[in-house]
Amino acid sequence: MRFAPKRGRDVPLFVAGLPIFSRAYYAKHTFDETTLDTPLGSGGYKVGKLSVGRYIEFERVKDWWGADLPVARGQGNFDAVRYEYYRDREVGFEGFTAGSYLFREEFTSRTWATRYNFPAFKQGRVKRNVIPDDTPSGAQGWFINTRRKQFQDRRLREALIDCFDFQWTNKNLMYGSYDRTQSIFENSPMKAVGKPNPVELQLLEPFRGKVPDEVFGEPYLPPVTDGSGRDRRWLLRAAQLLNAAGFALKNRKRVMPDGSPFTIEFLIQEPTFKPHHLTYMKNLSTIGIDCSLRIVDPVQFRQRVDDFDFDIVVDRLGFSSTPGVSLRSYLSSQSAKTKGSQNLAGIADPAIDALIDAAIAAKTREDLIAACRALDRVFRAGRYWIPHWYKASHWIAYWDVFGFPDAKPRYFRGIPETWWSERDKAVKARQNKQ
Repeated sequence: MRFAPKRGRDVPLFVAGLPIFSRAYYAKHTFDETTLDTPLGSGGYKVGKLSVGRYIEFERVKDWWGADLPVARGQGNFDAVRYEYYRDREVGFEGFTAGSYLFREEFTSRTWATRYNFPAFKQGRVKRNVIPDDTPSGAQGWFINTRRKQFQDRRLREALIDCFDFQWTNKNLMYGSYDRTQSIFENSPMKAVGKPNPVELQLLEPFRGKVPDEVFGEPYLPPVTDGSGRDRRWLLRAAQLLNAAGFALKNRKRVMPDGSPFTIEFLIQEPTFKPHHLTYMKNLSTIGIDCSLRIVDPVQFRQRVDDFDFDIVVDRLGFSSTPGVSLRSYLSSQSAKTKGSQNLAGIADPAIDALIDAAIAAKTREDLIAACRALDRVFRAGRYWIPHWYKASHWIAYWDVFGFPDAKPRYFRGIPETWWSERDKAVKARQNKQ
């Protein structure tokens, strides 16, 4: 590979992680055609048995060419790795309790807090652990489609943020398991904190008067409520912002500045987030916003999101510890116009475009961090999303049949890559199950 000058330093890292395919195989097969044929690969595992929509197995290549490379030592310790697929999270959890599969990462706080009381767990045959996650936590939240006329006023978007009571939601729906997300670079040095330093100011000065003044001060933080679920201070402030933006009350319903009804449809593809939406929508209705929740199947969801056919949708932006060119697909003016891009909010801001270029062109780690912090300030000032929450750790659960290193890789979960099977534990587990 040869890289053009001034390419982001994340591009070689991205290319290094790409799989290598057989030129001879794809000379006879269409590359982008769906098929169940197994192509020749170059990794330590190859596709074995599979059943579409149910499971897929990967078998270790016994004479793999890279087995003795230093980068591969201690990894790939299983003769076969099988992934089971479940359409529903609840059914998937029940499959785990029955031993249908042996490892899972838990993503639902209610399940983690209340469901690990089944016999195998009480008997010690199933273990749980919390392992730290040192990677940037990314940015999960409700992304507001600013391509739509009703969402183009920044004050309206800030009012939507003020109506979300994270403190109540975290305590009552998520067992206090999460922290509030504030930044698109949460849990990383690239998160903007305090006032801009001289390097950040140098990047931001050309846009003074073109971006909100707050960009040059403390970065925007979402509200901290009293945890009551209906904090009148913030609901009143939201109502004041709506009035200032021209979204008046008419017959107890908000109307747009042109007098047409103001409505919001939340789009989701599975019911896990339904309780979070309903509590948020209740607050929105308190200040006169008429909103609804639509649950669609995954295919329709993907099509509508790719076509930007939504008002507000949940998404999560994830950046590496060395972001660069990838920033464009999430935040640039070009991606805002490209259907199927990850710029769901429709962000099209020349200041953000320029700061992305600065991050890509950074020659030192310090310059990269400064550019990302400046970018974070402008993004947060734009109020493009209602921030959700994050957790800087992994919740893992497993049947006690594995061995694993004392320390995990810092930026890598390392499962199943660095784990191995312990025969004595597996035999004991089978005997106890019988």
